[in-house]
Amino acid sequence: MALSFSSRLSYLHFKTKKTNLYYITLITILCTIFYLVGEWQNSGSPSPLATKSSIIESLSCTSQHINTTTEHVLDFSAHHYAPDPPPTTARVTHIPPCDSKYTEYIPCHDVQRSLKFDRDRLIYRERHCPEKNELLKCRVPAPYGYKVPFKWPESRDFAWYANAPHKELTVEKKNQNWVRVEGDRLRFPGGGTMFPRGADAYIDDIGKLINLKDGSIRTAIDTGCGVASWGAYLLSRNIIAMSFAPKDTHVSQVQFALERGVPALVGVMASMRLPYPSRAFDMAHCSRCLIPWGQYDGLYLIEVDRILRPGGYWVLSGPPVNWENHWRGWNRTTEDLDAEQSGIERVAKSLCWKKLKQKGDLAIWQKPTNHVHCQANRKVFKQPRFCKAQDPDMAWYTKMETCLTQLPEVSDIKEIAGGKLANWPERLTAVPPRIYSGSLNGITAEMFREDTELWKKRVAHYKTVDYQLAQNGRYRNLLDMNSYLGGFAAALVDDPVWVMNMVPIEAEINTLGVIYERGLIGSYQNWCEAMSNYPRTYDFIHADSVFSLYKDRCEMEDILLEMDRILRPEGSVIIRDDVDILVKIKSLIDGMQWDGRIADHEDSPHQRQKILFAVKQYWTAPAPDQGAATAS
Repeated sequence: MALSFSSRLSYLHFKTKKTNLYYITLITILCTIFYLVGEWQNSGSPSPLATKSSIIESLSCTSQHINTTTEHVLDFSAHHYAPDPPPTTARVTHIPPCDSKYTEYIPCHDVQRSLKFDRDRLIYRERHCPEKNELLKCRVPAPYGYKVPFKWPESRDFAWYANAPHKELTVEKKNQNWVRVEGDRLRFPGGGTMFPRGADAYIDDIGKLINLKDGSIRTAIDTGCGVASWGAYLLSRNIIAMSFAPKDTHVSQVQFALERGVPALVGVMASMRLPYPSRAFDMAHCSRCLIPWGQYDGLYLIEVDRILRPGGYWVLSGPPVNWENHWRGWNRTTEDLDAEQSGIERVAKSLCWKKLKQKGDLAIWQKPTNHVHCQANRKVFKQPRFCKAQDPDMAWYTKMETCLTQLPEVSDIKEIAGGKLANWPERLTAVPPRIYSGSLNGITAEMFREDTELWKKRVAHYKTVDYQLAQNGRYRNLLDMNSYLGGFAAALVDDPVWVMNMVPIEAEINTLGVIYERGLIGSYQNWCEAMSNYPRTYDFIHADSVFSLYKDRCEMEDILLEMDRILRPEGSVIIRDDVDILVKIKSLIDGMQWDGRIADHEDSPHQRQKILFAVKQYWTAPAPDQGAATAS
């Protein structure tokens, strides 16, 4: 039976109301369930009272007819927190200062360690470095009261007593004018054992016997240098001397030299070759240096011959020269001194040296310019024989030999073995003979010229960032840890500085001979070991790709601690290397009281090689009545 229209309408209305009621009931139930679940998650197992109250509050959301006596306040604050991350170790590792007793510590010339070695021929005063487990993992402090040294040339004559507080030489060498204490300063009058009128007058006397003015003599070595007054006064004549002396009873003689702003290293002639290449020096000097030149089959003069250039000079003053007039003052017999002089003369002749002159207290010999005659006279002089199968430039822990280092072959008796050097200052930029002769594989004349120009550009950039490097006279003693061809030092030649050019023994090519042929100075070095020098030697240190070179050889921290040891307070460092390496270095120096920042390569920010500029903060050992290091 068909339903009427009005009946259908009533039916639909009733169905719609019924459906709405179902929906309301379902939503109410769902709201209640979700609310209860939320309450359970927030407050654990709810009490029955709490559940009942929650139900009532929930129902009030859907019905206007249920009233509650308590007003519910909604809480919009978050209740679900992620757990706190675990605490992490600080990225910066603080490297503590060493005890005050280490203010003058030289790891490879430690007195206590040296006593374990043979005293014969002073072997115990050679390099004897600590084992890895003996390395100090602390920063060597400056002495309390340390001051920035005087500027050059004033520093030639004065140093602060607080920087090297030793009076031994002022007593022991009082009559020889080595050094005096005047208030808070050390004064260096320029005297020496064999030059009581002063080093200047003494050098003038040498200049009357050989030419010191035409630029043919540029590099010199002073064996047993004292406080290096000879080297200090040669600088005004454009001659740069490498001075060395052992760490011995003449306390701090090399340290005094460095405080004066004069190049010097701790060293001794004992059993090992000096750390320089063959044919390095135009002139060698000994002023009462107490080296037994005539003994041990002439071993020490043979070593001088190795490092002297063809045509180079050996200058000797003091015993036994002019012994006829000095033997009483030297407290030695005439027979003893005559025998010593005869021994020296005999060895010099066997090396084919010519005695040029002896006047007063000075005697000068000259090495031949080639070995043409020397090879012929081996029939007369059976010893020393010419060395066979040896690298004459190898000089790192290399034993001395009683054989004569043979000079490069020549085609004419008038030719200079190894090539003629230009006079200074042209020598600095002229292509060195070791390069144009092709004896250094892989380095051409064009590469040399490009390297020279490259470092002019780089040093100019450095000066725009490190204003202290640009400030004339702010720095004096500079170190280049990986010198290659000496371009960094050459770019600074017009500044009142000197640069110690180091060639790592791990370098692919031994370029130290080239550096000397440019009229610069330097030495070999393994940077896994400490340098043969006092703490606070250098005002500025430059390290180009050093850490990449030693990446798998020794700890980065140990190299940085050695740099810190030899760097003066408020001294600067520039390190060029791969960006990843510099980031690691930066994290270490932050714990060493260095202020540093990494900058882009001067050519492009897209280069992986970056530059780290850093300054060592001023801090010293504590005052005697205090217990912690002091800083500015």
